[in-house]
Amino acid sequence: MVKPLNPNILTKKQQELFYEGRCKHRHLYCEHPACFKKEILEKGGSLVEGYLDIETTGFEANYHHMLTYVIKVRGKDKYYKGQITKEDLESGKFDKRLCEQLVKDLSHFDVIYTYYGTGFDIPFMRSRCMYYNITFPEFGILQHKDLYYVTKRLLKLNRNSLAAATRFLGIEGKNHVLGEEWMLARIGNRAALKYVMEHNILDCEVLEQLHDRLENSFKKTTKTV
Repeated sequence: MVKPLNPNILTKKQQELFYEGRCKHRHLYCEHPACFKKEILEKGGSLVEGYLDIETTGFEANYHHMLTYVIKVRGKDKYYKGQITKEDLESGKFDKRLCEQLVKDLSHFDVIYTYYGTGFDIPFMRSRCMYYNITFPEFGILQHKDLYYVTKRLLKLNRNSLAAATRFLGIEGKNHVLGEEWMLARIGNRAALKYVMEHNILDCEVLEQLHDRLENSFKKTTKTV
């Protein structure tokens, strides 16, 4: 039996992870201290956090598919990203390759932040992966925090959109995909897909800035995807 860690020797952030984070076995780290040592302390004592944004052809996963995705590593100029190709569309496999790549890229992270990911991004991604029998991150492996609900609770705005929140707080960079570019991206136009991905990148960057502005005003708890 592994001797429990003395939380008094941990930093404040490490203590939060020890009591609230979950290991690869889906248990709290305080229940599996050996995992805490291996997965957290040996990695430098912090979780790998990222900001996720996807773009799709529509809102229903049984009728639509993904076009692009971006995951930005928190605090670093590093991105994991993928986009559909014309070959994917013509082969009839649509976003299968993209889903496989996405799951692989998600494995680099401990916590993912989204904006309304609970209502859209996460269930859409899971649905598309299940359609192709691709194993989506199992319960307890990947943690998720939806900053939409944080913003809605902390700020009193006329709208709870990412654009409204960032504009209110003076965070620049939020844009919108133009209809023509979106339609071209749907048929695999490379230039249009590049444009859509640039939108994903900007959304991730402004989401990180929003997180930085609000972080000290809410409890840092997450839920599994």
